[in-house]
Amino acid sequence: MRVAVVGASGFVGSAVTRACESGGHEVIAVSAPRVFSNATSSDDLEAELAGLHDEVARTADQLAGSDVVVNAAGLADALSGDRAALFGANALVPRLLGAACDAAGCGRLVHVSSAAVQGRRARLDESEAYDPFSPYAESKILGEQAALASHRAVVYRPTSVHGPTRPVTERLAGLARGPISSYAGDGSLPTPQILDSSVGSAVRFLVEQPTVPRIVMHPWEGMTTRSLLEALGAGRRPRHIPSPLARAAVSTLARAATLRPGAQGLARRLEMLWFGQAQDESWLSAAGWTGSATPDDWADLGRRLSAQASAPTTSTS
Repeated sequence: MRVAVVGASGFVGSAVTRACESGGHEVIAVSAPRVFSNATSSDDLEAELAGLHDEVARTADQLAGSDVVVNAAGLADALSGDRAALFGANALVPRLLGAACDAAGCGRLVHVSSAAVQGRRARLDESEAYDPFSPYAESKILGEQAALASHRAVVYRPTSVHGPTRPVTERLAGLARGPISSYAGDGSLPTPQILDSSVGSAVRFLVEQPTVPRIVMHPWEGMTTRSLLEALGAGRRPRHIPSPLARAAVSTLARAATLRPGAQGLARRLEMLWFGQAQDESWLSAAGWTGSATPDDWADLGRRLSAQASAPTTSTS
C-alpha cells in the first residue's frame, strides 16, 4: 500500500513512518503546507481555503497515487499564544488536505488529532462532545471538524504522547526524578499516557483496516498517576499529596490561568499529573489492535532520559 505521511519528519510522523514501513508499506514523505488562519468557525475555514487554490493543487500533486494519506502534521505546543499559527497548522491544514485528497482521488485520510479536544471531561470517548478549554484545544477541535468534512476521513485521537526526543517528556521525566514528584490520593487513578511507538502502531492499524469509524480514540494503556512517575523517575519514589489539597491547588491555578490565555494548558497538565483522566473503551481494542507499550517500555524510557540528563555536556568554545 502507498501511504503518504504529511509531516513525516516530525515526532508523530516519524513514528507513523517507522510503523508503516515495518509493515511493508511504501511511505511517501510530504511536507505540511505552511499556512496561517484567523478562523473561528468552519465557514471561516472555507473562506480561507478559497484563497489557497494553488496550494491545494500543489499538495494534490504530491498526494497523487496514494492509497491512504496520514496527516501527522500540526503544532503541538499546548501553551502557544500564537493563535494564527495554531489555527493554521491544526485547523486550516486538515481542511486543505481534505480538499487535496479529493482533488487527487486518494483513498482514506487519517487525521491525527488529540484527546485534548475533550479537555476536562470526566471520561474521554469517541464522540463529538468537545471542551474548548484553551486556544490549542479550540484549534484541534476545528481541525477535526475540517477533516471530517471529507467523507473518506477518520479522526484518530491519541492521548498524551511521549518519547525520548519530546521536550514535554523530558520535562515530565525531570519532574519525576526531582523532589516535587508527587501524586494525589493513592496514585491509582488512570492517566491517558502513551508512547510514540503505540501511536505509530495504531495509525498503521487504521491504514490497513477495510472499514473504520469516523472517530477513533487511543485506548488506555494501563498507566496510573503513580506508575507513570515511578517509570519516568528511574527509581525515585514520588510523594503522596492528600487529594483535597491537590484539588485546591489545581483550582487556584485554573482560575489564575483565565487571565492568561496560553496558561490553561499548564493548569491542565498539573491536573492530569495528579488526577489523570478516565477513558471509555476504544474501537481499536474492540477491533483487535494490540500495540500497547509495556511497563518495561516505560521503565526503559525513564532510564534512557535519566542517562541523557546526567551525561556530561561538551563545550565548543
